[in-house]
Amino acid sequence: MTGGTVFVSKYVASYFSACGDDVTVLNRNTKEQLEHVTVIEADRRALGSTLAGEHFDAVIDVTAYNAQDIDDLVGALESATFDAYVMISSSAVYPKANLQPFVENGRLGLGSTHEVWGPYSDGKVAAERAVLQQVPNAYIIRPPYLYGPMNNVYREAFVFDCADADRAFCLPGDGDMRLQFFHVRDLCRFIDLVITQRPQQHVFNVGNPESVSVREWVGACYRAAGHPLRCVSVRNVPQRSFFPFYDYQYELDVRAQCELMPELTPLEEGLRESYDWYHAHRDEVNVKPYMRFIDEELHIA
Repeated sequence: MTGGTVFVSKYVASYFSACGDDVTVLNRNTKEQLEHVTVIEADRRALGSTLAGEHFDAVIDVTAYNAQDIDDLVGALESATFDAYVMISSSAVYPKANLQPFVENGRLGLGSTHEVWGPYSDGKVAAERAVLQQVPNAYIIRPPYLYGPMNNVYREAFVFDCADADRAFCLPGDGDMRLQFFHVRDLCRFIDLVITQRPQQHVFNVGNPESVSVREWVGACYRAAGHPLRCVSVRNVPQRSFFPFYDYQYELDVRAQCELMPELTPLEEGLRESYDWYHAHRDEVNVKPYMRFIDEELHIA
């Protein structure tokens, strides 16, 4: 497992460890480590012979952001052996101009800067291509917005803070923009399924098949926090100044995932888990100054 100390990689490592697997994490050992994992302290860009002689039933690569990341890790794995390679990519690989819902065999966006995701999109596309060139039987998983316990990104946590402070929530416009989510535990379950079942398809979109409007998502967050929702509509203000998602609505076609794994975590249940985790781990979330902007620039309390 690459990473193992922040949100997705940390949760995935914890999940497989709790399942009884022997988990090895590869990171620079600059953050607190999980218990019950083996740590390989190294930079994936300078591995040398660090992995020589090792055998891994599966390599789960969560921290590949460009082709160089793949080149360095796969190059180091040439002196090791492994049975399966799973790369966690992103829905950001799809150009905004593609027809929606985005399908796995749709055009990818390398070569032109993505209007929303910028260089991150190009990097993920290049990483995917490098994986498939060097590990032809690798699996690639493309999630939408991930959420759940251990999320250090100030998304649902921001809404929880607004709810607990009894604030009216500032919706972008009417709150009709739709978002697609996937619980990080469901991501783990799908990784496990891919490793054990080895499906013929090797590139998968993943996510809840039902998207939700911003208003619906915020309402679910308020309910998870045990508070009624009050809203204020904000228009003609850059959305990212006061809201944790870009002004970009998209949807993934997740039919292939649902055929293999139809049972998913209901959003309301997942957000309640997120709320409980956040209240015990506030210091692990990277808080953004949305409330200060709302109070000082929008004059809404």
